[in-house]
Amino acid sequence: MEVRFWGVRGSIAVSGAAYARAGGNTSCVEVRAGGERLILDGGTGLRALGDTLVDKEGRTQAIRTTLLFSHVHWDHIQGVPFFGPAFHPGSELLLVGATRDGVDLRGALARQMRAPNFPVDLDALRARVTYRAAATGEPFEVGPFRVTATDLSHPNGVLAWRVEAEGRAVVYATDTEHGGAIDPRLVALARGADLLVHDAQYTDEEYATRRGWGHSTWREAVEVARRAEVARLALFHHDPRRDDDTLAIVEDRARACLPGAFAAREGQAALL
Repeated sequence: MEVRFWGVRGSIAVSGAAYARAGGNTSCVEVRAGGERLILDGGTGLRALGDTLVDKEGRTQAIRTTLLFSHVHWDHIQGVPFFGPAFHPGSELLLVGATRDGVDLRGALARQMRAPNFPVDLDALRARVTYRAAATGEPFEVGPFRVTATDLSHPNGVLAWRVEAEGRAVVYATDTEHGGAIDPRLVALARGADLLVHDAQYTDEEYATRRGWGHSTWREAVEVARRAEVARLALFHHDPRRDDDTLAIVEDRARACLPGAFAAREGQAALL
């Protein structure tokens, strides 16, 4: 199994020399196994992933893949209208996410592609798109992957995903707030995983003024990894003000606590 990071930033995309090493795109992670791919979240990193799926002449390829959405806050769905393969009539896309407050995944995606906020609507996508409601705690199979979702704490709700294939497991747990006590639901989901991708938007000092905003500190990410006995930890969903130098400091501190910890960076791949 290979895990590749296409967007690691939280809240809003950023650019500039200070962010060049970690990257500025928002949440999108690709998992490859058995010659197939699965995509976690559709932030602006999804556009970058789509731009690589071209033939020798530079034309967008048709693909068949599944996209799992943690939730539908804008930094996790903004890449969907710019995902090249979604406009190819030969593509087949399965989109999986939760229904929240009576709005399903399709409805949420349609809302962002609606006047006066966007020039074309969701029907502009020419791929064959199928939508599926996520059921917490009910594993399902898609290609070579076995997938399980768990609800965690975040404003408007969020899903963490465990993806298993080829005897390996990655857990994707972005946008979650422990609120002073490590969430046992996440520890159970991540138990024994080869890689935990965990929200680490804040330092302890930053969290003190942002309690209730729905995110974790890097120390909480480390503690989840310890309790779940995961092999490696990827700090994820970096604050838009976290430049490369300060991210390196956070990474060093996390690694001192847990040798298998690292800060996820755009374009980085982990082979499990």
